[in-house]
Amino acid sequence: MGRIVAICLSEQKGVAKHEVESGLLIEDWGLDKDAHAGHWHRQLSLLAKEKIDNFRAKGAKVENGAFGENLIVEGFDLAKLPVGTKFRINDIQLELTQIGKECHSHCEIFKTMGDCIMPREGVFCRVLRGGQVFPGDEIILAGD
Repeated sequence: MGRIVAICLSEQKGVAKHEVESGLLIEDWGLDKDAHAGHWHRQLSLLAKEKIDNFRAKGAKVENGAFGENLIVEGFDLAKLPVGTKFRINDIQLELTQIGKECHSHCEIFKTMGDCIMPREGVFCRVLRGGQVFPGDEIILAGD
């Protein structure tokens, strides 16, 4: 069992995401108003709070959303879960579709720190059932 720590979005691609008070996850789309939402397999990005904290401990000054993550989650080592894993947040259902991503051009975090955790620690999900999500909501592994 885990917990949603923060919800982040960006209205346009190429800019850092910013924290919001809540988010509407739309079935087969992603986070409402987020530039990366759409009918594809990377509708929502998740990153573990613990991984962000470890990166900050190395001296990185990064705000929530700096890695492009939509949901910051604590309680799971997300990158160790298999593709196909399902999550539930209240009535919301997510399916993990991709672990990590290729970084074609290094981001500002990489240029400053010489490293970025999103390409290896971030995971992507499809929204199977939408709903409203808030920081503090419980996230659990769901059966089929």
